[in-house]
Amino acid sequence: MRADRLVSLVLLLRQRGQLTAATLARELEVSTRTVLRDIEALSAAGVPVYAERGRHGGFALLPGFQTELTGLNHDEALALLVAGSRRGAQAFGLGSALASAMLKVVDALPESYRDTAAGAIERLLIDPETDLLSRRLVAEEVSDTIVAEVRRAVFAGHKLRIHYAAVGQTPKWRTVDPIGLVTVRDQGYLLAMKSGVDRTYRLSRVLAAEELAEPAQRPDRVDLDRAWQERSTRFRTGGDQVTVLVRVNPTRREDLVGTALAVHAEEADTDGWLRLEVTFQDPRHAEWALWQLATNAEALAPQWLRTALRNRAAAIATCYEVSAER
Repeated sequence: MRADRLVSLVLLLRQRGQLTAATLARELEVSTRTVLRDIEALSAAGVPVYAERGRHGGFALLPGFQTELTGLNHDEALALLVAGSRRGAQAFGLGSALASAMLKVVDALPESYRDTAAGAIERLLIDPETDLLSRRLVAEEVSDTIVAEVRRAVFAGHKLRIHYAAVGQTPKWRTVDPIGLVTVRDQGYLLAMKSGVDRTYRLSRVLAAEELAEPAQRPDRVDLDRAWQERSTRFRTGGDQVTVLVRVNPTRREDLVGTALAVHAEEADTDGWLRLEVTFQDPRHAEWALWQLATNAEALAPQWLRTALRNRAAAIATCYEVSAER
């Protein structure tokens, strides 16, 4: 639509300053003749666009020009509202700021979009607190004060002192060089370096935090997605991992794969079931995952896992055995 293109043209000039007709045409994916017509239309509408003649000329807005025009169409506005309804911002202590921002987005919408966007968002539910089996999906509780301190250190590039409670250890203070923040399934993590070594800290285990004035020793640029993938790989390949051969009902395949660290092989059995070779974090993890699937899965190897599952099943059977005295 031409109206959307005119808004994009104004935003390009606001954000990038003077641009040639050729550059604007390339950015807007139209011809230079169309750009010139759009410039004329903007001028006629009172938008202060002026042309700078000469070899290094182009089009620009008068300094200080501001507009309340957001340029959002209905689907763009709805996408922002849906994004704003997600709970990931809670992990970084930005829940209230996000709510405030969403109010401003709605307020900035053209009047014709407000009612329809608000009505549409009422018909979308993102990340409910329970699943279909009424199992509560509880996000970790993290102090807003602590997260705000961590966030400031990350953005400012300062060292951070945290009182951290690692699993199975007495909480202790440690000074780190923060790199970035990651949220996964409503769980927040701090990626940092300590004495030059990569470290990952779960925000819910940070008991206190203090931003220091000293600059952090960290790279100027970071690819958080790559850093997270590398740390995830190291996590999956560490510890007392076990590899299991299992048969599973195809209807429960995703339940099995969703709890495993990795799937190494998969093939169909003659009866329609699937035979998979999967890795779990440790023996306890493997036993738990197979037990959840009951008769929809069978551990074929190793033998210790089969024995553990048999003993657990026998204990349950004994517990519910019919007694003549009852």
